[in-house]
Order: sequence, then structure tokens, then C-alpha cells
Amino acid sequence: MQQRTVGTNGPLVGELGLGTMGMSDFYGVADEAESIRTIHRALDLGVTMLDTADMYGPYTNEELVGRAISGRRDRVFLATKFGIVRDPNDPAKRGFSGKPEYIRESIEGSLKRLGVDHIDLYYQHRIDTSLPIEETWGALAELVAAGKVRYLGISEASAETIRRANAVHKIAALQSEYSLFSRDIEDHGNLAVMRELGIALVAYSPLGRGFLSGTIRSIDQLAPDDYRRFSPRFQGENFVKNLEVVDRVVDVAKEIGATPSQVALAWVLAQGDDIVPIPGTTKVTRIEENVGATQLKLTAEQLGRIEAVAPKGAAVGERYADMSFVNR
Repeated sequence: MQQRTVGTNGPLVGELGLGTMGMSDFYGVADEAESIRTIHRALDLGVTMLDTADMYGPYTNEELVGRAISGRRDRVFLATKFGIVRDPNDPAKRGFSGKPEYIRESIEGSLKRLGVDHIDLYYQHRIDTSLPIEETWGALAELVAAGKVRYLGISEASAETIRRANAVHKIAALQSEYSLFSRDIEDHGNLAVMRELGIALVAYSPLGRGFLSGTIRSIDQLAPDDYRRFSPRFQGENFVKNLEVVDRVVDVAKEIGATPSQVALAWVLAQGDDIVPIPGTTKVTRIEENVGATQLKLTAEQLGRIEAVAPKGAAVGERYADMSFVNR
């Protein structure tokens, strides 16, 4: 697998990463043993960036990743996040904190659960608007100075917030949703400011939360506790219209001789060498399929064909039921 740089003069990572959220939360029950095998297989295939967060579980995903990388730490570029506060007694409840004391508590918890002495990339998961971003990033800069964190990232932040945070300490990576289904960062200025400041884009949900794999044909395929049942894009008429877009991508994939997932991932990879997609999966077969996308070099004609069948804005419905917590 080829490598890409995480930000200007930043570290090299495999051009495709692995999101681990679904191994512990949100997509129904996963097989932990198979999840760990999937992480090991990803590392064998050249994946180096593993992405987790303290709120996945909450907390249990970091513990799983920690077990999976034990004895393999030197092969991993480890990313985790803080800032979304969950109540274990009320899984649907969300809070946000960027307070320095909360950050210091969060990093110690993540280090312990992951079983490591430092985090390679530490993200502010969502923006806490109750205090200036400079206060949050001053505390994060202290973590870097202390050697507990190597690089800093920010997730789902507005262009203005990115500028202000970067003025306090260099941002290595912006994590935002980006796929054939989600291209709003192109219009909101996030992508432009990221490139102006030499920040990498770590693209989560590059398969549209599995929609672009072409395997989800009915909402009934999803587990009763799968949060996608409450996602606007998976509901009612939106589901039907989005499935029509997916079917057009499936047709192009057949023409190219690849799977729909590989075509969708290859499209993201083709949008710039400063982008590292982190598709999530819980199965060895899927990580092998996804990594196959790195060998698929789309021609200009093929990219044009994909754009024609899945143009910007083709997906119907918001990314989240509550969009007030993104681009802040």
C-alpha cells in the first residue's frame, strides 16, 4: 500500500485507514474476536492508521483496540478523540466539553484503556462552543509538550474554528465525513482552508455508512439498535431515492470490474493525496475488499462517469438528524 502524509511535514501513514467504531457501538452487536482479526489483517495489508474514540461504547472500543494492538504498537498510527460526553445510563444523551480539566482527564483515560504511553493523533471530536477554542487548544498544546500526544486533529469544525485552533497549535488533520454522498466540506470552506493551512483530511464514512457498498437494500437488514434506522438518509422516501443513486454506482462498478465499495473508496482517494479515508468494518473479508480499492486507479473518464451518476448533492436527507453539532 502506498503512503500519504498527515499534514505538512507530518508522519506517513497507509493511504487507507480503518475506523473501529462499529466494532463496539452504533451498528448492532459485533463479534469481538472477528473484529480483532480484522484489525490484525488490516495491519498485515499495510493499513497503519486506526481510528477510535473514548465515546465509542463508551470507552469499550478503546479497550478493544488496545487489546488488538498489544505487541503491534510499532505498526500502528493510533488516533483517538475526546469531547463528546456520554452518559452510560442514557446512551442517547450527548454533551460536549473542551474544558482543559476535562481534556487532562480524558487523555489519561484513553492512554490507560489503549495500553500505550502516547497517542499519535488526538482529535477534538466536536466543538464546545461554551468556551473559546483557544482555551481548548492551549490545553491540547500542553499535551504535545508533555509527550502524551504527537499530533493534534479536529473534527467537524467550521473553517473559522479551524483557523483559530491552528493559530494556537498546528493542526495535522481535519476529520470530516466525505464521500460520494457527503461533499458539503467542499462548499463550506473546510476543504479550502485545510489545504491552505497544510492540513490532511481524514475522511470518515467514505462509504456513506455502508450505503455505497450496495449491500443494504432494505432498512430491515439493519439490526433493531442500529443507529442508521434513525438517520435521515435511511428513512422512508429518502432511502428509496438514495438507493437509486447507489444502483447507478453499482452499474459503474460492474463496468470497471470492481465492487461498489472499491469504486466509492477509489473516488475519495482520487480527490487528493492529502486525503486518508477510514472506512469502518468488522469483518476480515471487508477489510480485504476495501484495501483492494488502493489498487484501483480510476481514469479521468471513469471519474467523470462516477460524477455523472452520483453528482454533488445526489444524496437525499441530512447526514445527521441533528446537524447543529457539526461545522461549528
